[in-house]
Amino acid sequence: MATNVDPAPQSTLPYPPIHKDKKFVVLSDWDGTITSRDSNDYMTDNLGFGPEKRRQGNLDILAGKTTFRDAFREMLESVVANGHSFEECKEVLKQNISLDPGFKDFYRYCKEHDIPVVIISSGMAPLIRAVLSKLIGEEEAKEIEIVSNEVDIHPDGKWEIKYRHPTSGYGHDKSQAILPYRELPNPPTVFFFGDGVSDMSAARHADVLYVKAKEGGDNDLAAFCRRENIPHLLFEDFTHALRSVSAIVEGRKTVQEALQEGRA
Repeated sequence: MATNVDPAPQSTLPYPPIHKDKKFVVLSDWDGTITSRDSNDYMTDNLGFGPEKRRQGNLDILAGKTTFRDAFREMLESVVANGHSFEECKEVLKQNISLDPGFKDFYRYCKEHDIPVVIISSGMAPLIRAVLSKLIGEEEAKEIEIVSNEVDIHPDGKWEIKYRHPTSGYGHDKSQAILPYRELPNPPTVFFFGDGVSDMSAARHADVLYVKAKEGGDNDLAAFCRRENIPHLLFEDFTHALRSVSAIVEGRKTVQEALQEGRA
């Protein structure tokens, strides 16, 4: 867990109040982490400029050749340029994005143990809310806070992402969702779940970082953590994550013991 951080970027969007007086807090990426595939990647691959250019963009981010903010904007612009409205994209994603098979049980456990679950995403809130409501039901979805970017829809129907932190190279600097907890008199144990380049800003700041392992897929966050020597736990899905988190919550393992295992 890092303590030296850059000055906080100014947020164009409000944050929900942090969860004070909790022993544990779960902050999780949405795309490709809670969902089985990344919705923005799906849009780009099928409605935008395609998987090859998208993948090269991620590799360029890892190599420091471009920022996530700029590469992600290009991805979404390619969808708009091909004539796809925001509402069309919403419907396409509702039909094609599925939930991690263990997330419902994981979320149920967290509710039973008074552990807030907050989605921390570089995607756009209306898309996340629409897909989440379809996957877990509207009532359950309303209970989950979403900290993400937004969307601007223009009179001509074209749309563009509205970044939470437009001056940050991340567009949404996810560390800013973790750091306020560090300032509390009795800070909680923060679990962070992620999978990709959009999560690099949060990687150093969680007490326990869970990185989704993707067999035969893109493991950009795992590659970043290995390169930067950031302790993390690989997990295949939230069924495995639940076993690890519950062991810490119930006192069967310490954070240090869990991290030493390397995999949930």
